[in-house]
Amino acid sequence: MTDALEAGPRRVLVADDEPHIGYIIRLKLEQGPYQVALVADGTEALEHLRGSEPIDVVLLDIMMPGATGLEVLAEARTLPHRRETPIIILTAKGQDADRRQALELGATDFFTKPFSPKKLLARVDELFGAPPADGDDAPPR
Repeated sequence: MTDALEAGPRRVLVADDEPHIGYIIRLKLEQGPYQVALVADGTEALEHLRGSEPIDVVLLDIMMPGATGLEVLAEARTLPHRRETPIIILTAKGQDADRRQALELGATDFFTKPFSPKKLLARVDELFGAPPADGDDAPPR
């Protein structure tokens, strides 16, 4: 692993209103050097993002109650202390218009559900300097 991954736990905010999806993401990330805060709606995600707690990466579902993932993303990019925070969009809506809008708003990446939790972990690892994994056959981290 790289020094970036060995520096200590990274903090990940996961916002998804589907409890089983959030649980799977949390379980996979916590196998690595990540501490996960899991919230179930966009309003809670905004509360975390507006606060001063360290957040190293954000995983956002698009369709959530309170505020959509795209609304959360748009606001996060206006917050001085969150402008550069990597934000990955997770959605069952894999339409090109959603992908384009998310990227225009400043999303770092876009995953369509169902997605491989292993590939999501590999992408988060990459954000912190790990070499890219070779798909699902990559050795566990």
